[in-house]
Amino acid sequence: MARPGHSTAWLPLLVLLFAAGAAAQSGCLSATFTGGRTFLKCNQLPVLGASLHWTYHAGNGTADIAYTIYATVALPGNATSHNTVWQAGPISGGRVSQHSISGPNVQSLQRLDFLSGTSTGASNSRLHRRNLHGVLNGVGWGVLIPLGAMIARYLRVFEAADPAWFYLHIACQISGYALGVAGWGLGLKLGSESKGLTYTTHRSIGIAIFCLATLQVFALFLRPDKKNKYRVYWNAYHHSVGYSVIVLAAVNIFKGLNILKPATGWKTSYVVILATLAGVVLLLEAITWAVVLRRRKRNRAHAGANGTGVQL
Repeated sequence: MARPGHSTAWLPLLVLLFAAGAAAQSGCLSATFTGGRTFLKCNQLPVLGASLHWTYHAGNGTADIAYTIYATVALPGNATSHNTVWQAGPISGGRVSQHSISGPNVQSLQRLDFLSGTSTGASNSRLHRRNLHGVLNGVGWGVLIPLGAMIARYLRVFEAADPAWFYLHIACQISGYALGVAGWGLGLKLGSESKGLTYTTHRSIGIAIFCLATLQVFALFLRPDKKNKYRVYWNAYHHSVGYSVIVLAAVNIFKGLNILKPATGWKTSYVVILATLAGVVLLLEAITWAVVLRRRKRNRAHAGANGTGVQL
């Protein structure tokens, strides 16, 4: 190993060192170093196949460390327990390129005690907020909004469900909108914290979903009476915007899953949810048309019996 320099860090320790992807030895204690360097302790890091070696100096509160790079860091207040973060990235043109921003690269953190050598999991608040952003949007835009649309389309044909279907529809849409907006706002916050990293398509679709869904909410207050001649135009607008939100939400949720790259089960679960909703839609569509056609036939028969039928 080459020694790039001797540095001292006075901030709370975040060992954010980039490596060329070196694999870990069978045991970190078996590692050897150039120049006859030795270290008293080591920690086999849980991800990225890496290890950290160090010698802690209690007298001046520093630690000599080795990670494909040598350095000396100062432990603030001579505290021995600190969050540590490490990364591994590819080499391109003799320089270290940007590492991955998903999978093990966002799991590479722990709390390390430089005195005892013990380590525990560290909190990754950003990862938690990213996951929360995904869950809020997935449940809000991806489940509740489609469910509310299904209630409006299929329950309203049953006379016994009136006006309960309307209140159920509103409850689902308002709840979905509230969760979706919360997730959308959290996404904007995460984006503002990620300088130089923008998921343009995902962000643009998210903004479009928010705008269209907000129009739907305001449209509720502008809904004309059923007998109003403009009601047909309002219905066309309401349905087209609503279905656009549903389609865009599904597309954006998959884009978000591709960005987060969570465990396979998350994407599989959402696919199962979509497939289930699609199956229910097909079944209810058939039932709805059967009910509508039967009702039309009954109304025509009733009109003919009363002598109000049209003579051809």
